Amino acid sequence: MLKIWGRKNSINVQKVLWCCGELGLDYERVDAGGEFGGTDTPEYRRMNPTGLIPTIDDDGFVLWESNSIVRYLAAKHGRGSLCPDALTQRADAERWMDWDLGTLWVHFRPVFIGLVRTPPEQRDQALLERERAKTIDAWQLLDRHLADKAFVTGEQFTMGDIPVGCAAHRWLNMDVDSPELPNVRRWYERLSQRRPYRDLVMLPVT
Repeated sequence: MLKIWGRKNSINVQKVLWCCGELGLDYERVDAGGEFGGTDTPEYRRMNPTGLIPTIDDDGFVLWESNSIVRYLAAKHGRGSLCPDALTQRADAERWMDWDLGTLWVHFRPVFIGLVRTPPEQRDQALLERERAKTIDAWQLLDRHLADKAFVTGEQFTMGDIPVGCAAHRWLNMDVDSPELPNVRRWYERLSQRRPYRDLVMLPVT
């Protein structure tokens, strides 16, 4: 059986859990990281030398890095659905997964950590404002892209929606000054109709 190490409130773990939910996969999840610890042990570091979460063991195949895990599971179990058959659509989905990691989350992460996990008196307000503005630029880019699309690659829900959808739940449910993002909100409402998203991602933002 597929085994997943990681705590359920981690955005990166949620990507993998949501993917599994969409694919109907059975798995065993082991709490790790954060308050649970366990990622600095020799046993864990042999699996994942970064000491981060998530890590999976799929019948002896060990893999870490959340977006890579989503790609792997989608390709193995979701060809034609989460992992599109058409090369161009698959590349489009992967493009948005990479954009999430390389652009959106780079700027959003300091805002999330600062506003959600850092006491007010310890916040770097200049950093927060700078990164908030860059995060808004990224969300507005996505908002424009979604103006005529149901999902990030078009009319089909794919693996491309998963990383960005996890970030969207946090942004839209945080106390952060943000302009209206009507197309992102419409897409978010569409995601919220999917049970795995409701059950595994739409949790309290912590």
